[in-house]
Amino acid sequence: MKISLDSITARPSQLHFEVGGPWWQSHATGRGGSLEELVEPLVVDVGAHKVGDEVFLDIDLHGSMDLECGRCLARYRHPLRETFQLVLEPAGDRLPSDPEASESLARDGLCLCENFESGWFRGGEIQLDSLCFEWISLALPVKPLCREDCAGLCARCGAELNQGACNCQEIPQDSPFAVLAALRDEHGRS
Repeated sequence: MKISLDSITARPSQLHFEVGGPWWQSHATGRGGSLEELVEPLVVDVGAHKVGDEVFLDIDLHGSMDLECGRCLARYRHPLRETFQLVLEPAGDRLPSDPEASESLARDGLCLCENFESGWFRGGEIQLDSLCFEWISLALPVKPLCREDCAGLCARCGAELNQGACNCQEIPQDSPFAVLAALRDEHGRS
């Protein structure tokens, strides 16, 4: 997803990109095995214009991914929709103090500041792939749920409780207060 800075003018323009599963997998490698799967093309629409030397980008990402529910382990489709606005100014001779930002500026032609809404650019083009991958990764739920009221799996037999109750017998919980309850019952009867 490269944007040539020469093509951006004061007049707003629209750019359209689509990436698929291979794009996601190529960026997800090295993350320790990704359970997410991009199931339909990710659409990235970018509105771009310049004001003086600054570049303004309005980025809209949308698509969906297959995730594994953290309670019942079922695969489900999770919609993605993220929008971002960036203001980039020329880096000139400045170098970011953060090594990761310096690497991003050299590799992608842009780096973001701490607020993620502004940053610097260098060179004739900027690459949005790493930035979009990071935004998607941050937008994914930490503990995916197929639905808010997912009952999960039975801890004893593994039956999916969303499809109904299992046949496991209710086992009374061992409570640290069971001894006190027994004492109460003993003294309550005498």
